[in-house]
Amino acid sequence: MDFASQHGPRPLPLFLAMLRSESAENPELAQAALEGLRRFQAAKRERPMRALPVRRRRGRVRLRDGGVGCEGRPVLFIPSLINPPSILDLSRDRSLIRWMRGQGFHPWLIDWGTPGVKDRDIDAAGHVERFLLPLIATFPEPPVLVGYCLGGTLAMAAAARSRVAGFAAIAAPWHFTGYGDEARAAMAAQWAAIKPTSEALGLVPMEALQAGFWRLDPGRTIAKYAAFAALDPRSEAARRFIRLEDWANQGAPLPHAFGRELFEELIAQDRPGQGQWRVAGTTVTPAQCDAPSVEFVATADRIVPAATAIGLSDRRAGGTGHVGMVVGGRAEHQLWQPLADWITQLPTPK
Repeated sequence: MDFASQHGPRPLPLFLAMLRSESAENPELAQAALEGLRRFQAAKRERPMRALPVRRRRGRVRLRDGGVGCEGRPVLFIPSLINPPSILDLSRDRSLIRWMRGQGFHPWLIDWGTPGVKDRDIDAAGHVERFLLPLIATFPEPPVLVGYCLGGTLAMAAAARSRVAGFAAIAAPWHFTGYGDEARAAMAAQWAAIKPTSEALGLVPMEALQAGFWRLDPGRTIAKYAAFAALDPRSEAARRFIRLEDWANQGAPLPHAFGRELFEELIAQDRPGQGQWRVAGTTVTPAQCDAPSVEFVATADRIVPAATAIGLSDRRAGGTGHVGMVVGGRAEHQLWQPLADWITQLPTPK
């Protein structure tokens, strides 16, 4: 059976336009990328992982249990809203959630669900206030928060507004000036183009966000499909590429208010980095989190550059790519094991 939700990449017309532009003077690259695209679309998909069981809900947001029957310390993983939370539980042999359970922890996973029109007015701060803080409060003992990408930004705010045993950020942006003036101007122009549609729908389409990611490095987007054409389709590298690309081409829309705050206040005004972001009625800063904290920063990341990092005192560099920090071939050594070691040495909350 074929379990792919679609055979993108999404939006396909933009991908093809980038392919023409990036390979205008390199017909060999164009041919290879098109062959890679054909193979990607035609490839058989693995049966998807069974979703982790839901234990608690808050509106559309679900708290999934990755350690059924486990008595270990609770570790709550908070992913971004832009792509599915399955990046942390991607496959039977590549799951940070299940690996952490094997290390004796009790992992939990936030699943943000699919926003609808009724969610249009819930902004980024609102996701902390209405969903994260109430769910954190349901734990009988303070959990360790682990936030990934934009989920790390939200988790940082939650860690400053609740009692937690520790906080770990993985490739999480906070100082949005770290994107640089050119990239921020491009993102502002992108938002100006999609804002009328977002206002009309009450949602920011996933395709609009994906287009922004691609424009950060269009050459790399095309080159990876060209490289895929040269892989043995039976190889683990080919299977990993398909898993990651299918994940990257999925994802729910964002509520309009979330997109507006993200582009207009976080990215354009850098409110978190300037100490001006208000969550739960007051400004939030990393210094307000009194729990032990650690930050994992990818050294060559275009989606979340190292310059955007929170700047926690315990800062650890590693990895060369955004998703690679979580699921790449060396992830166990660069991130998973150091994260587990750090959690192990945390004191027991009093």
